[in-house]
Amino acid sequence: MKINELREMTIVELTKKIELAKDELFKLRFQLAINQLENVGRIKEARRNIARLKTILRESELGISS
Repeated sequence: MKINELREMTIVELTKKIELAKDELFKLRFQLAINQLENVGRIKEARRNIARLKTILRESELGISS
């Protein structure tokens, strides 16, 4: 998703997306542990996605608009 689309979401929607992203990261780490993960770069991408979502969530909580 684009940043502008994420910034238009409500706090509840962002929280839901963060939970889904954390679940995806857990599954990727599990696949890595049992040697079924083909693209290791997806873990890095998932971590960055979580950080991006948390940053936007915090901005919306503080009322910062970009």
